[in-house]
Amino acid sequence: MRTDPSLHYLDNAATTIVDPEVAGVIHAAMLERWANPSSLYPPGAESEAALAHARAALARTIGCKGREFYFTSCGSEGNNLALLGAARTRTFGKKIVCSGFEHPSVRRPLEDLAAAGWQVVFVPPAADGSLDVDRLLAQVDRSTVLAACMMVNNETGAVCDVIRLAAGVKQANPRTFLHVDGVQAWMRLPVRLEGSGIDSFTVSGHKIHAPKGVGGLYLSEKVVQAFRPPYLGGEQERGIRPGTENLPYALGLAAAAEKLAPTLRQRAGQAKALNDRLRAGLAAFPTVEINSPDGAVPEILNFSENKVRSETMLAWLAQEKIYVSSASACGRGEPSHTLQAMGRPARAVDTAIRVSFCADNTPADVDAFLERFEAGMKQLQGV
Repeated sequence: MRTDPSLHYLDNAATTIVDPEVAGVIHAAMLERWANPSSLYPPGAESEAALAHARAALARTIGCKGREFYFTSCGSEGNNLALLGAARTRTFGKKIVCSGFEHPSVRRPLEDLAAAGWQVVFVPPAADGSLDVDRLLAQVDRSTVLAACMMVNNETGAVCDVIRLAAGVKQANPRTFLHVDGVQAWMRLPVRLEGSGIDSFTVSGHKIHAPKGVGGLYLSEKVVQAFRPPYLGGEQERGIRPGTENLPYALGLAAAAEKLAPTLRQRAGQAKALNDRLRAGLAAFPTVEINSPDGAVPEILNFSENKVRSETMLAWLAQEKIYVSSASACGRGEPSHTLQAMGRPARAVDTAIRVSFCADNTPADVDAFLERFEAGMKQLQGV
């Protein structure tokens, strides 16, 4: 998908480059499916049928019914919609349990609820970046109305066993609403939500080579009747997410997902080979410490070099069109919340780098990164 062979893009956890085939689907839809899907005349019916087809295709990728998939503008909106809607619905208690290294679109709404009087318990990850599911489950009791956890951490790639988590949550309290942020897991790990016990699950287009501005929310049909969305409007998306649907982007999202779904295992193998190559190269630097835990998805490797501030190293790498990040893109340069939650020392947080792969990446990308990184380590210390 890259047109510039000198560009080495290794920040796919922040966003992916749009697939030209997906862009083609969107362009055609803008010209041919211009009618509002809610309109009653024939072009509107054709748009509605196209939207339904895309919805069904996307539902298949996460193992749910088409009527349980709702289009959103992004993963952050989906997280807010699920969490605030669930909190408005559950009235039997005021306790919320959440992992301690969530994306800001989960953490900040829950902090807002805590300021409004809810009891919010954040369970931190272990020092190696993994999440102890049993420790999170120990906090779930009869007054717990909501539990939340991301399936794959966006900064370290740590994987949570959300199926075991769901079983434990429902055993402790069948009424507890369980939300899973699946944005970094979708198209990296198999997902089957039907019968899982998970009540809501978010996905985002720009992590899978679709554009920014489109995503999806799974809401189990078991909870949707009592669900109260935090904003109101028209009857689009069956009243859960009002506003005229972005049909071209919805079709693009479905096209991207349908293209990637059959290659999940193959892409994971490619990512592991690149991850292993990067780890082997980093082993030559005695001060480098890996922050990603064992069992993390191979598409993400987070490490601290403990010598040069991240901002300085990233600027050095960018001079050669090598693009990586230091933390979540949504943090806008703020220190890594995840590494802080892991208890990593300030120096490790200040020098952290996240490299994230997609199927377009090659060994040449890794080698280019390592070559420039070595030069930076030699010349930038003390800057």
